[in-house]
Order: sequence, then C-alpha cells, then structure tokens
Amino acid sequence: MSHFELAMKGYRLTTAEILYHRPDHPALLQSYIWQEYDLNPDFPVLNRFLSFWQKELEGKLHSVWVAASGLVTPKEMRFASGHYTLQ
Repeated sequence: MSHFELAMKGYRLTTAEILYHRPDHPALLQSYIWQEYDLNPDFPVLNRFLSFWQKELEGKLHSVWVAASGLVTPKEMRFASGHYTLQ
C-alpha cells in the first residue's frame, strides 16, 4: 500500500525515539530512532515493533518518546473547481 493510501486510511507518519540500555554496558543508554506510518493513538505498528524488540533483542527498553504528524488530512482534500485541457 502506498504512503498516500495509508494516509487516507488514517495512518500518520510516526517517529519514536527509543532509549535502551546497552547490553554490554547496562548503565549506559543509547538512542534508536524508529519511523513508520502508524495509527494514532493506539500505535499498533510501533507496539508490534516494541514487542519484537523485547522478545528478540538484548537491549532492555528504558523509555519511548512518540510524535505523530498527519501529512494529509481529509479537510485538505477537495475537488478541483475547474477542468483544464492542455493542447
């Protein structure tokens, strides 16, 4: 599905900064930036990714900051007011 089709179904560009403990030095935190189209406010795509992280990766999660922004909203979509032909 294209990004435009996802936006029309309510998906919004979502960015998450994930802070996690380094496996080799647990006292140190490292940052990971994740970005994908997701549904606000439940964020099912992000939650699947975080579940995968907890099951498969060694770095224990510390915190997650999430920001979501709509690129195209229904109020920005409108029909053209005219029809033009180029010759």
